[in-house]
Amino acid sequence: LKDQFDNLDKHTQWGIDFLEKYAKFVKERIEIEQNYAKQLRNLVKKYCPKRSPKDEEPRFTSCIAFFNILNELNDYAGQREVVAEEMGHRVYGELMRYSHDLKTERKMHLQEGRKAQQYLDMCWKQMDNSKKKFERECREAEKAQQSYERLDNDTNATKADVEKAKQQLNLRTHMADENKNEYAAQLQNFNGEQHKHYYIVIPQIYKQLQEMDERRTIKLSECYKGFADSERKVIPIISKCLEGMILAAKSVDEHRDSQLVIDCFKSGFEPPGDFPFEDYSQNIYRTISDGTISTPKQEGMRIDTKTTVGKAKGKLWLFGKKPKPQSPPLTPTSLYTSSTPNGSQYPIFSIEPVHYCMSDIKTGKPRIPSFRSLKRGQFCLQGPALEDFSHLPPEQRRKKLQQRIDELNRELQKETDQKDALIKMKDVYEKNPQMGDPSSLQPKLTETMSNMDRLRMEIHKNEAWLSEVEGKVAARSDRRHSSDINHLVTQGRESPEGSYTDDANQEVRGPPQQHVHPNEFDDEFEDDDPLPAIGHCKAIYPFDGHNEGTLAMKEGEVLYIIEEDKGDGWTRARRQNGEEGYVPTSYIDVTLEKNSKGA
Repeated sequence: LKDQFDNLDKHTQWGIDFLEKYAKFVKERIEIEQNYAKQLRNLVKKYCPKRSPKDEEPRFTSCIAFFNILNELNDYAGQREVVAEEMGHRVYGELMRYSHDLKTERKMHLQEGRKAQQYLDMCWKQMDNSKKKFERECREAEKAQQSYERLDNDTNATKADVEKAKQQLNLRTHMADENKNEYAAQLQNFNGEQHKHYYIVIPQIYKQLQEMDERRTIKLSECYKGFADSERKVIPIISKCLEGMILAAKSVDEHRDSQLVIDCFKSGFEPPGDFPFEDYSQNIYRTISDGTISTPKQEGMRIDTKTTVGKAKGKLWLFGKKPKPQSPPLTPTSLYTSSTPNGSQYPIFSIEPVHYCMSDIKTGKPRIPSFRSLKRGQFCLQGPALEDFSHLPPEQRRKKLQQRIDELNRELQKETDQKDALIKMKDVYEKNPQMGDPSSLQPKLTETMSNMDRLRMEIHKNEAWLSEVEGKVAARSDRRHSSDINHLVTQGRESPEGSYTDDANQEVRGPPQQHVHPNEFDDEFEDDDPLPAIGHCKAIYPFDGHNEGTLAMKEGEVLYIIEEDKGDGWTRARRQNGEEGYVPTSYIDVTLEKNSKGA
């Protein structure tokens, strides 16, 4: 039985150790859930958009869906935190409290069992001592009886010796009887305590230990269930988060995203028209037709040998380097109007002599050597953002102006509502002076009225800019349409100077070419010939042109167009003195000459 008590001691200790082991498992699971939730939140924070409210990044459906998924994932991380909190409160905390109580109860039951065992051992020792004492007294009584019988049978013994031996025998017999009675009492007491110990005390202690261990098992079962319930409670919310992710995925619309891209980058410019055919052989054919073999040419019409060789070499550009057409700058007085068969009119450019072109280019302001290699659009990025958004393409400028007008209208509505509220409050104060002083509202009312006037002026100014943009876009579209029609209708022949007419008598002839020193036509100069003019423009607004590569201009100034707007809001122009640069397309009124060769 003592061994079984020790076994129960070991078993209950193992039960408490197992309980604490499971509590440690729950604690580590809680740490995992907390770290998982923390990492999910950090992940969401890392990929969430970090833009200011003024950011106008296009809201694509794919981006919106991703942001919704991040929000759902953030909610999912919150549910993992709820799981960790529920496990910590309902499972781990309960296990730790119960483990402490279980240790205390087990210690008390084991102490009671040890006390009962110690008491039984004490009773056994008392019984054993009385037994040994009784046994010793019995042996002494037997010795006294043997001594008395020997002396009583001995004839030589005196009567006194016999009487003394008899008294000793009676004393030992009396002590043996007393020890016998004491031993019997101790034995009876021990048997009673032993019966009580094994049938009452120990079974009761064992029953208490059994109940304690069963409660521990029940508590483990409840904790197992609570562990699972903590996860099951958040499953509906987690399912909603997953459903939200699925809905976000289904909300992606590729057509809407494409339309957003179109709206974001739409410039409003028309595609460039067809390039006209430039016939460089007219001058050669005219030279051949003006002279004969037998008749010498006039002195004024004589052509330099090197110049002729250069032109002849230019005809073989299919098999070699294509020569660049020389385009002398035009003067404002060289513009005049020519008529087409359908009655439309368009400007024609005349050509100055070659020596004037060469001297003007040599004495003019040198152009930037790497100007043609500059990327278009840099000036738009480098220049300051103008209030009227004139640095943007027409369509983007129209959108910006419309957005600003909408914002100003909203602000105006707020100010109007505030004014109405102040007027109502002022009326209430006038009717009930005890509620407040009506004159205290006058400064605020005046400030609101001033703000409303300012907003109305801003709205009017932006609406004027918007009307201007819409008118220019419509005019540009009409002008391009008319120019394309003229290009298709005109069926005349090309003059040597590049103007198309129906009558050969209407051809415009420039002055005869004069002799130019051959050194002026070196290869290095031919590689840096100016681009031909494709039209002219008139400045509607002044432009300072502080940025590198831009061209300053005054209001009303006439410039020559050498390169059309490619959609970035900048047009390349040239002055009479050969100075070139980019000017804002929205600052000029452009007239393109589709029927000239741009000389």
